[in-house]
Amino acid sequence: MIDYRGWRHTFKLDPDKSIDEEALEAICESGTDGIIVGGTYGVTFDNTLELMSRIRRYAVPAVLEISSLDAVVPGFDSYLIPLVINAGDPEWIFTPHVSGLKTYGSYIHWDDIITEGYLIANPDAGVAHLTKARSIESTAEAKAYAQVATKICRLPIVYVEYSGAYGDTSIVRACRAGADEAHLFYGGGIRTPEQAAEMAAIADTIVVGNVIYEDLQAALSTVAAVKG
Repeated sequence: MIDYRGWRHTFKLDPDKSIDEEALEAICESGTDGIIVGGTYGVTFDNTLELMSRIRRYAVPAVLEISSLDAVVPGFDSYLIPLVINAGDPEWIFTPHVSGLKTYGSYIHWDDIITEGYLIANPDAGVAHLTKARSIESTAEAKAYAQVATKICRLPIVYVEYSGAYGDTSIVRACRAGADEAHLFYGGGIRTPEQAAEMAAIADTIVVGNVIYEDLQAALSTVAAVKG
């Protein structure tokens, strides 16, 4: 298993989005702590395998965040298994995991599996519509969701996902308080060094994604903002 607890900065690459070799090299050689591969729509075995094989040319750790059983590709350093703790559709809490274990259970190296309590905080995000995620109405509710993930489900990671929008720092702080000793990931809308530094001051690890495809230099600038 990778030592994600030492991660401060990660990039998230979507198999359904195009990235040329020069940009991919810049991302992988940027000094980021790791690459997360994952997406909501259009993720297939073929495009995940293709992206993984390209990332493997570099020394950076790579993990797959599994969002589709059809896109489970061997060869990653570890696998992130999200449990959407505010899913309004209960099918998205445990049903996919049961299906996955029925299919792949005998092949799983459990030391490579990392579970995460996934809290979708942007109601307009595609993943929010897909899972019918319940809106987070207050900081008290955000803290309680984080406590459900860590105190009841005993998950090692709480991942606060704003998916395309820059998050409310008060909500992220509340999740930090509720997560206690669990590792807190933050992802969503980071497009500047200032935003990266602000969220890194609250979360243990920040995840930078969409800006990679919009402004590569801005994405790269977030590494130094977090890691100095």
